[in-house]
Amino acid sequence: MIDLSRDAHVHTAYSAGHDSVSVLVAAAEAAGLTELTFADRVGSDTSWLTSYLATIQRAQQRTDITLKRGVEVEAIGVDGWLAFPADLGQLEVISLAILRLPTPAGLLGPDTVRANIDAGTLTANEVVERLVAVLCLAMERVGRYAPTTLARPLEFLTQAGIPESAVDDSAIAAIVAACRSTGTAVEFSERHRLPTRRLARAVTAAGLKTLAASDAYTARDVGRWQYLEELAADVAAVPAQAA
Repeated sequence: MIDLSRDAHVHTAYSAGHDSVSVLVAAAEAAGLTELTFADRVGSDTSWLTSYLATIQRAQQRTDITLKRGVEVEAIGVDGWLAFPADLGQLEVISLAILRLPTPAGLLGPDTVRANIDAGTLTANEVVERLVAVLCLAMERVGRYAPTTLARPLEFLTQAGIPESAVDDSAIAAIVAACRSTGTAVEFSERHRLPTRRLARAVTAAGLKTLAASDAYTARDVGRWQYLEELAADVAAVPAQAA
């Protein structure tokens, strides 16, 4: 089951969001949440991490909601290497995402991948295989530093125009197995309507930990659910397998 009293992924004005930490906390209180995880996007050149974490710590002193200090990190290497900031010491959770496809020649955005597929220099199957391989390696790496969550599973494929039908059952099974072996939780994103029901059912059947994530960029979206309520009802009857 998906616990809708906890929002596992919100963005502040430190990065892609529009509102301050305190404004988001107030929105979480208004929504009746019990827990809120901050997950602003960071990279190797991020300079505001210390201030960001200190702001969250100060906000914790003024609310009964549990606030978690997290960041979203992009996998950027074919070996699963991530764009880590310099200091990960105070982080309580790391959200893993793939925004560009790592290849031996560099990072490819979804539009470039689509163009390569159209030109015949890449196939959809090759993209799926590369993406899943990087994702599994990245989960192994990031799990060494902090508890890990998987953000917006397979979103990149959608952005590159690759249909879910191109993702075979073995790819889904590989993702599920990697999550299980690394203890990675899977975010169910309201904003991005991901994962799809197919992957959500596989995750649920495997007994993996799932987290409700608004992916809110503004306070009005914190802890507000529609897709996740539908998804929760859809997967509620899926029997869990033994871990």
